[in-house]
Amino acid sequence: MKKLLFNLALLALGQQAFAQSIAQVRNLGIGQTVTVSGVVTNGSELGPIRYIQDGTAGIACYGTNLNTVQKGDSITATGVLFEFSGLLELSPTNSFTNHGQAVIQPAALIIPIPSAGENLEGQLVRLDNVNFVQTGNFATGNSTVQVFDGANTFDVRINGSTNIDGSAIPTGPITIIGLLGQFNANYQLIPRTTQDIFAYVAPAREINVKINGNSVLSGDTYVVGNTAATTITIENYGVQNLTVSGASFTGANAADFTCNANVVVGGTSSQNVTLNFTPGGTGSRLATISIANDDSDENPYIINLYGIGTNNLATEPVNPESNSMLFSVTTPYKLVGEFTPSGAEKYLVLWKEGDGTSPVQGYPLDGTTYKRGDVIGNAKVAYVGPGTSFAPRHVLANTSYTFSVFAFNGPDGYQNYDQTIPASISWQTLGSQVGNYYNGINSGSSSFLSDLSALINPHTSITYYNYLTTMMNQYEVRDTTNGQSYVECVYSGERKVFNDPFTWTAVGYSREHTYSHSWMPTFPCDNPEQKEYNDQHNLWPTNLQQANTPRSNLPLMDIDGNVVFTYLEGRVGYSGNQLVYEPRAEQKGNAARSIFYMATCYNGQSGNTWELPANQSQESLKTWHFADAPDNYEIARHEYVAVLQGNRNPFIDSAYFACHINFSNMSYLVCDMGLSEKLDQNFSVFPVPASQTLYAQVNGLDILGYEIQDIQGRQISSNQNLQLPVLALPINDFKSGVYFITVETQYGQVKREFVIE
Repeated sequence: MKKLLFNLALLALGQQAFAQSIAQVRNLGIGQTVTVSGVVTNGSELGPIRYIQDGTAGIACYGTNLNTVQKGDSITATGVLFEFSGLLELSPTNSFTNHGQAVIQPAALIIPIPSAGENLEGQLVRLDNVNFVQTGNFATGNSTVQVFDGANTFDVRINGSTNIDGSAIPTGPITIIGLLGQFNANYQLIPRTTQDIFAYVAPAREINVKINGNSVLSGDTYVVGNTAATTITIENYGVQNLTVSGASFTGANAADFTCNANVVVGGTSSQNVTLNFTPGGTGSRLATISIANDDSDENPYIINLYGIGTNNLATEPVNPESNSMLFSVTTPYKLVGEFTPSGAEKYLVLWKEGDGTSPVQGYPLDGTTYKRGDVIGNAKVAYVGPGTSFAPRHVLANTSYTFSVFAFNGPDGYQNYDQTIPASISWQTLGSQVGNYYNGINSGSSSFLSDLSALINPHTSITYYNYLTTMMNQYEVRDTTNGQSYVECVYSGERKVFNDPFTWTAVGYSREHTYSHSWMPTFPCDNPEQKEYNDQHNLWPTNLQQANTPRSNLPLMDIDGNVVFTYLEGRVGYSGNQLVYEPRAEQKGNAARSIFYMATCYNGQSGNTWELPANQSQESLKTWHFADAPDNYEIARHEYVAVLQGNRNPFIDSAYFACHINFSNMSYLVCDMGLSEKLDQNFSVFPVPASQTLYAQVNGLDILGYEIQDIQGRQISSNQNLQLPVLALPINDFKSGVYFITVETQYGQVKREFVIE
């Protein structure tokens, strides 16, 4: 049974060596841009996805630019790490280099069904001596069937673009080869052609090793821990006797282990032997067992052993990680951090939100297993693993975070954490990235509404189905304790805890159209799907039964009469004599701005007017809009959607834009709402605290001048001859302390305090 991966060094003649293997990349944080190199194991029969593997692991690469890549090509690909319904992939694959056909092609890794898991995801694998559960023909198009080995059932995904769909389902024992993929919580085998499915022929001799009942593939690591005697079961899947002629040990602590493995295993039977462990000291006790046998392709059968010494802890890392930590990606919605490795087996990253000056307090406890989201001291775990980079989930705009990194050695239950002062850094996310987006837009012009509509539409359309992988998996899903996640219902404030991966059905959530689908002049516009139906500026996660369904298409307004339904902070009741839905306070402004955006974006498209329905009060929405200004969550989410779709929501960028539009009939208004009183809501100064450059902007307005004063009121700097959408001031020469900046706009002045560290 060939279970060892092929040698990366033999992939292709002259192929360049890269610092990160696929196994290393698989341990990095979602959202990072990475480069991997390997051999492609499928072609166009699976569509615009290519699975590649090197000598360490496999990974999927997705992108229409890969259509010319053929099975067997050796490629180097660069893309963004993304998780699509549980499957880790590069998506999009930004670029690739094709080195031509590889000299050595990867052989399918023969595994038993229970070994199909995350560590083999993306690789070409093979199941022997299994039977299809179904009979007859494979369905036309995409379908999922199952195979059975007598004890375990496993999913097989039949892709409609292959020549398998519609063909006869083989009967009797078969061998099936395919890519190991994942869909939600289920792993699945994806065959490429009918040639991947053929009748099973029993080998002469085939070794498989189980330890304590679980298969351990050749080359894998088994954690002995502090167990003195461990049962090893040697199985023979062949029809002739398998002779096992002994076991030898190598490695730093080989003398701690013994095993009498001189047995003859009959055809399709098994024999037990005992692995003995007597630690000769403290800390990690490492060795490799080589089981000699007469299997033609797995002699010897190699297993790495991890034992624990007399102190019941692994060896503590001896070289603390360097303090050289940096962030390679900083946006309003994403941070990607990197740190210098110390040679430890794994690392634990803690993070906390704060003012950028208070440190992470608390240390991990030796022998304790932590998962992402667990709380330690005043911080929580952002990452645990062997990688040296991390990307915490659900960061907010304009926010300071502090990070600390702890090195450790040891498997679960035996961890020994480096207790010296950890590598630490504070970092600030960015704020609104308006830039010159609204150049040429004049709110005083009678064509303002049509000009704004033309600016934000057309834009990139992302399908309603992909909202799960874009907004949910990449931003909305957040960490909680014990490695679990939660999602927040924007209407009710409910925090729904679940085990990854997120699925709508399992969690009971839906994508709520804040500007209701039935309000749209193009209703129904979901089949075929139109841009207005899937616009992600308008879609928010809500509890389906307790928030989405009660809201239905009711107008959004404050309830001033009887309440007829309540779920947490969302409720249905009467405003006057009409039934309305009132979301929690934190979502009121967000909802109003979504509705304003939709009405403006699609107004005039195909001759349609997108005025609000008669029972939806625009005055209520405008009140919410000004009372609940965009917070750092809404700003971060907006910036992410702006990157996805290539357009912005003007009413998040500038509150006063809403003054100029009558949303009841989609006409232009001469603003009469006291714009100067709204300046403070649109004024942002960041980062806080600042150290190198201070940024200031009044969303949607040019800054005509500024003045900076210290806390005693003395003028430090000023300039009155400007016309800038964003003011960027170097502050290297300023002393640490509290200052005030006043900026001048066409509607008056606005003042804000800031801090220089």
